[in-house]
Amino acid sequence: LERLASPLSNGRFEWATFDRVEGNPTEASVFPGVEIYQRENCDGVIALGGGSAIDAGKAIRLKATHPLPLEDYDDLKDGGDKISSKLPPMIAVATTSGTGSEVGRSTVITLKATGRKTVIFSPYLIPSVAIGDPELTLGLPAHITAATGMDAMTHNLEAYLSVGYHPLCDAIAIKGVEMASRRLRTAVHDGKNLEARTEMMAASMMGAVAFQKGLGTVHSLAHPLSTVAGLHHGLTNAILLPHVMRFNLPVVRDRLADVASALGVDTRSLSTDRAAHAAIAAIEKLNADIGIPRRLSEVGVTAEMIPKMVPQAMEDGCHRLNPRPTTAQDMQMLYRQAL
Repeated sequence: LERLASPLSNGRFEWATFDRVEGNPTEASVFPGVEIYQRENCDGVIALGGGSAIDAGKAIRLKATHPLPLEDYDDLKDGGDKISSKLPPMIAVATTSGTGSEVGRSTVITLKATGRKTVIFSPYLIPSVAIGDPELTLGLPAHITAATGMDAMTHNLEAYLSVGYHPLCDAIAIKGVEMASRRLRTAVHDGKNLEARTEMMAASMMGAVAFQKGLGTVHSLAHPLSTVAGLHHGLTNAILLPHVMRFNLPVVRDRLADVASALGVDTRSLSTDRAAHAAIAAIEKLNADIGIPRRLSEVGVTAEMIPKMVPQAMEDGCHRLNPRPTTAQDMQMLYRQAL
């Protein structure tokens, strides 16, 4: 923060600080910020931090200029159509390599009315300026590096597997998988390695660009785990990812074989089916190498939480673009498999 505040002060800018953003932002991370924005007569937002801080910054600039309740902008209600271009400028400065929110057109906020993570989509939410300086990530603890890095991996991988025809996003996504696979272990175990940090930041931004094509069931399962169990989004993505890959395998064998190659598997002598299974094994090995727990029960999730999470997962729009349709029964089965 001091590195940001010093040039602002030296440049004789007037500025105010809002630093009460939660790890999984709720409206409590938004409305007090809006009050400060309006009280101090601000004319722009600088969001410094990880995906939560940047998402909160996006929601603050939205509510500072748009009168409707946040739930009215829910993507499930086509709420993005109600967002105009009349948003204040925003500079996003990323300090993690995970969500890529600094280049994305969405914000994810947990709403009090529904108790679920709500995705708000609009091209007008993309920050005016995005700053990705990997030096800002050099001090990240290993467990945060691992969880955020697997968030980036999941974004790229789910985007590549999602339904629809988008060769540009596919090309970005598969390259993002390759970069994250190649550099995440180093970033976790040698956090001062600037080359690894640089490629992870690039992979994070690539994932956020690629998932404009779509995401999948991993994210629909992960969002309730943040609201119900209070878990880090990237961590839950990482634990769930191999289970959903296995669920999707019957309909995306060819694509999973591509993923295996991007993950560093030598697939030249493998059948498509064996290569697809090798992709799942490679993700499980990556998780183990960077200290990701194998099961949700290891991070405090209980079977009693599942009945509450399944309806939220079904209400989440991400699974609509999953390559294999996912029913409530499937959601329950996947939670139990991951438990």
